[in-house]
Amino acid sequence: MHPEALPSLFTIAASNTLAQMAVGLVPLASLASAFSVTATWPWTPEKLPLLAVLEPVSEQPPTAADRKRAETMSATRRTTQSLRDGELAALTGEIATCRRCPRLVAWREQVAREKRAAYRDEEYWGRPVPGFGDPRARIAILGLAPAAHGANRTGRMFTGDRSGEFLYAALWRAGIASAPRSRSRDDGLRLSGAYITAAVRCAPPANRPAPDERDNCLGFARRELELLADVRVVLCLGAFAWDAALRILAPAARPRPSFAHGAELAGAPALLGSYHVSQQNTFTGRLTEAMLDRVLARARELAELPVTAPGPPRRRRR
Repeated sequence: MHPEALPSLFTIAASNTLAQMAVGLVPLASLASAFSVTATWPWTPEKLPLLAVLEPVSEQPPTAADRKRAETMSATRRTTQSLRDGELAALTGEIATCRRCPRLVAWREQVAREKRAAYRDEEYWGRPVPGFGDPRARIAILGLAPAAHGANRTGRMFTGDRSGEFLYAALWRAGIASAPRSRSRDDGLRLSGAYITAAVRCAPPANRPAPDERDNCLGFARRELELLADVRVVLCLGAFAWDAALRILAPAARPRPSFAHGAELAGAPALLGSYHVSQQNTFTGRLTEAMLDRVLARARELAELPVTAPGPPRRRRR
């Protein structure tokens, strides 16, 4: 045999051996379907997949332990939203322990000691009040500050006073709140698509925060809005909240957009103005239920919240 023929014989023999091994491992007809990753040899006309090991599918239904394990894995998976929720919870704790403004600290604690007679048997919150609502909110509702015997007592925004009754009744009619009243932190009330916060977190004397107190608190609202990544509109209750929102979201806007009931400022998020739900406005008729309902309907429209069933008709006051 000529020496130059030996390499060809060895190549043919090796090819035959490999082919026999492959046929012995997997039936030829199913060979292609058992591969999942391609190889790219230059002399191969088509890409050949590499062998993948497939586990047989069990025909037995999952046990209770299997379902519980799957639920636990899903609940503990760290998604982008779950990380934001954790940061929001940490911010809530930071807000509740703040003592940055001496005047506000002294006043909120004095009110918590010298309780109103109607609440003398209750334990006042007496600390800064964190935001409250849906971490996936598309609407952020920005108020002025906690009321001395409302949120400063209950520990939740617009809870336990007449202003909160007016606001939550409107949120319920708009399909945002699960109930028309907000009495305490543990009353089970939930918000869907909205988050309520304030420009200042401590109850101020005469309901008038000083400029430096406002500035100290704005960082909290700014960080909340950053974590509430789905918010598309900020509903500002009153001129103070409107100004605070401008300082956070549009500090360079010139001329300075003026506050008015129903005022809008396009942006991401957009700003929407409403008269505050204080008794000075609601008792005098400056802000009516119908006016607030229209503003909330506009907020839902700007936020593109899913359409929900309309709330019950308003009751006429006798």
